Amino acid sequence: MILLTGLVGVLLVLTAEAKVGNAEGTECTETKECLLYELVCDTGEYEVRKYGAAKWVSTKEKSLTMDLAQMAAFKRLFGYISGENERGKKIEMTAPVIVEIPEKNFWERVNFTMSFLLPSEYQQNPPRATNDEVYIHEMPEMQMYVQSYGGWMTSFSDYYHARCLKDVLDEEEAMYGTKYHYGVSYNSPMTLFNRHNEVWVKVVGKPVCSSSGGMFN
Repeated sequence: MILLTGLVGVLLVLTAEAKVGNAEGTECTETKECLLYELVCDTGEYEVRKYGAAKWVSTKEKSLTMDLAQMAAFKRLFGYISGENERGKKIEMTAPVIVEIPEKNFWERVNFTMSFLLPSEYQQNPPRATNDEVYIHEMPEMQMYVQSYGGWMTSFSDYYHARCLKDVLDEEEAMYGTKYHYGVSYNSPMTLFNRHNEVWVKVVGKPVCSSSGGMFN
């Protein structure tokens, strides 16, 4: 029984590490660990990716624009990984950083949710934040339509690429989440060139791959 319990524990750790792991060969060029995924298909205009469940540290910031929200949210989350947690631990940065962006009218103030991915070491038992505005949560297994772009992730660039992706998905008659999408960044704010950003839109139902792309089984 003890052996079986130990084996289950090892399998749980391996499962967690399979979702957050070595960044080599991924979009993450500045961190040791990255959120890993299974590529379902690549159409040339977008990818479909399958992500496993993973734990993130998150915070919400109510604002008119993502640009304004990101400054306060990033500061809180950076404080958490710098030691503002119940164990006083400094936690290594991972990638990507994601922002949940609600669909809204231009003049609306809404909650933008920024999240840092927790390293594999902390996926099972992450320390709680000392700041009440910062919390740990687990995102379930999910499939995403993904479109990549360079430069800086701003409110304007995110809106433009999210609209482009949704237009393509509409042409394909694909079903997708309409309440929010994710703005995704892989680079430090200090990186000036060769930046990589993405838009994620949640797959609803069976993912659609264009006839110009191929399926990977």
